[in-house]
Amino acid sequence: MFNPQYKITGKILNLLTFIAEARSVISRAKLLPKHELRLRRQALIRMTHSSTAIEGNMLNISQVEDLLANKKIDAPSRDIFEVQNYLKALKYIEQVVEKKQQITEKVILKIHQLVTAKTLPEEQSGHYRLGPNFVVRRHFGQPLEVVYTGPAVEKVAGLMKNFVEWIQQSAEKEIHPILVAGLVHQEFVAIHPFTDGNGRTARALATLILYQRGYDFKRLFALEDYYNQDRPKYYAAINLGKNYEERITADFTPWLEYFVKGFRQEIDDVKEKVTSLSFRKVNEKIASKAIFCLTKIKNYPSI
Repeated sequence: MFNPQYKITGKILNLLTFIAEARSVISRAKLLPKHELRLRRQALIRMTHSSTAIEGNMLNISQVEDLLANKKIDAPSRDIFEVQNYLKALKYIEQVVEKKQQITEKVILKIHQLVTAKTLPEEQSGHYRLGPNFVVRRHFGQPLEVVYTGPAVEKVAGLMKNFVEWIQQSAEKEIHPILVAGLVHQEFVAIHPFTDGNGRTARALATLILYQRGYDFKRLFALEDYYNQDRPKYYAAINLGKNYEERITADFTPWLEYFVKGFRQEIDDVKEKVTSLSFRKVNEKIASKAIFCLTKIKNYPSI
């Protein structure tokens, strides 16, 4: 069974407290439907743009917005497919939440299939890898360097079975949903169960957990933005080591501090936007009533 080792440091506890306070503000905020829909659409675009950009996708955020609106753009087919795929995966995640489905291996395989459609052969899309997998890095002018070796292929199925069982049991153990999302993100990337698309699937899966467990914040956040702002820092924070075997005694605490800090930063931005729009709604109501009263006075017959 997956048994992550970590400590809830003072830093993590403080960040979770700030997030809880922001969550309360955001949940109570009264937004006009048009404002909430616009913010949710923006979050969807930012999530998709950043998660695919991390993997090398070259589309800019305006092009992602055009694809969401079903507009044609001039760009490489693979880049277009990757963005369309991620948008479909996020839509599927919403369906899983609405149907109150449990996270199973079948759900994870479906997310991967959606993420990699038309970019991987059909026998690899939505199926665990059948060979070794490596994380490589290229330094300018130098050959590729293997920086991480995933677990042997014969171990993948067992690791994923245990991984999913831990996700299901984490709710019973009352592990904080944000910590669960962070732990799932890192462990999934470490198992590297697929030939390609592991990072995008991991980020989508973490978002699903947050949505499922009441930390969706009206679905207005895009944690992927935080990773994309400083990719080297993101890769350094994950810190998988040289191979999966080294991770048996790995300390997840540094990664969780990074993950929770990023979540707090993103949620602070959401709170600021929501608060601003909430005040605007109040002011619009006051202005509307004032105009109504002035109209009544103007139309009132003079004596």
